[in-house]
Amino acid sequence: MKSATTILIVDDEPVMQSLLEKILAREGYKTFIAADGATALEILGREAVSLVLSDIKMPGMSGFELLKEIKANHPGIGVIIMTAYGDTFTVKDALLLGADEYITKPFKSYEVSLIVERAYWRIMSATARAEI
Repeated sequence: MKSATTILIVDDEPVMQSLLEKILAREGYKTFIAADGATALEILGREAVSLVLSDIKMPGMSGFELLKEIKANHPGIGVIIMTAYGDTFTVKDALLLGADEYITKPFKSYEVSLIVERAYWRIMSATARAEI
């Protein structure tokens, strides 16, 4: 199942992009990378993506703005928000806007794997319920 799951990584930091790509590839996921929200939306318009893993703080379109766009135009795609600001207000705002999960930077690779897996199964479960 993982090999059929495509994850879009959205982060403006090349080191973070590379790290996340390696973690997710090791877990068997296919990945795309975008350095900003506009590029992410372009990729979502042409590729089949299951999950988006997006930073909040990015130049141009923020992760919150990207989250709103995804939920409005691609409601079946799961969104995991990453933040270096793990305060309760930031997390609460992300969840209220429709984020499926969140992860706080810095993180350990197993945390990314666990959160992606949890978001994936939550989305699969919701999809299955909708089809019944």
